[in-house]
Amino acid sequence: MTLAEFEILCSEEVRRAVDENIARDPVSIALDKRIEHASLVATQVKRLQRAKSKLPSYYAVRAILPPRAYEQSSSELCAAENNLSGTSALDLTCGLGVDTLALSRKFSRVVSCERDEVLASITRYNLRLLGVENVTIENCSAEEYLEKTTDHFDWIFVDPDRRGEKGEKLVLLEECSPDVVALFPRIMEVADRLCIKSSPLFDTAEAERKFGNCSVEVLSLAGECKQVNIYVDGGAPTLSAAAVGMGRFEVDRSKADSYSFADAPVELSEYKYLTIPDVALVHSRLVAAAFAGKADVWSNNGVALSREYPENVLGRIFKIDEIFDFGSKELKRALKGKKIEIFRRDFPNSNSEICRKFSVKEGAAERWCFTRICGKLLAIKLVPHQR
Repeated sequence: MTLAEFEILCSEEVRRAVDENIARDPVSIALDKRIEHASLVATQVKRLQRAKSKLPSYYAVRAILPPRAYEQSSSELCAAENNLSGTSALDLTCGLGVDTLALSRKFSRVVSCERDEVLASITRYNLRLLGVENVTIENCSAEEYLEKTTDHFDWIFVDPDRRGEKGEKLVLLEECSPDVVALFPRIMEVADRLCIKSSPLFDTAEAERKFGNCSVEVLSLAGECKQVNIYVDGGAPTLSAAAVGMGRFEVDRSKADSYSFADAPVELSEYKYLTIPDVALVHSRLVAAAFAGKADVWSNNGVALSREYPENVLGRIFKIDEIFDFGSKELKRALKGKKIEIFRRDFPNSNSEICRKFSVKEGAAERWCFTRICGKLLAIKLVPHQR
């Protein structure tokens, strides 16, 4: 977005047009000759409509949303999950300001760095619309600010840019911008504690090798891994999985690998409940730890089976209707002509291969989980369990 486009979008006339047309099809807005700057209005309406669930506060005030900054921004729900609080915070990677907004609600004073002049102006404008008064946006890079500042902060937050020059996705922190690994010594001179938001593909084991004594949290939303947070705060190192709206599971990092998987299943007919572990548990490799004493699990990527309802676990819980061997004639008869919703965990066949093998179609009439336990392929008919 150019400075000229930003200034047009700030005008009272265009803001009114955006608000009046917020529910319309953007294509029809762009073709409406009655609307001045129709193309800009249409583009802004399109972005706001997409942001309604991801950034509800921004949608409510009709904030200005540049395309790349919007695509790279956190959702408000994920940003609010950051386990930070105190008097002062420094956000080294402001962008659209979603994480900055979350910090402003937990700290008395926030400084946020944005090197792009236009985006810095847009974020200042949006924060005013949102009624935020305790944030200062510095138009400079993280490196520049760290070099010149004499301030000291309770926390520094950084969400490195994980896109390369050609738009490719970057995973290694050293390749991202800013290079938080290289800046780490200076960061710890400027702040007492550090939080790094990294890629959902980040290997949690890498954190200790790069930052020493730190805690790691894998965060998921609606069954999708969204980010891995690294906390360098001087506390006892932990490894945790957090599912927004569901809860969290945390262990001492030194004990995370001490939990073992089950050796062999008991008589399958004894199992009454199946749980599909949340992706945050899977990515943090905490499935065995999370279900210890509550259910039997045989692999980090598999399912959990239990005789009793597993209380306080991160995952989707179903009551088991019936369990079949994958190659049995009984399964073929049970699936014949059905529409089924397919869940697969630690299973070699794809959904399409399952459908072809049993001549079924994907739908929501029945729910089936296909999994592998101790090398044995199973098909488990499920019914949603309501307490």
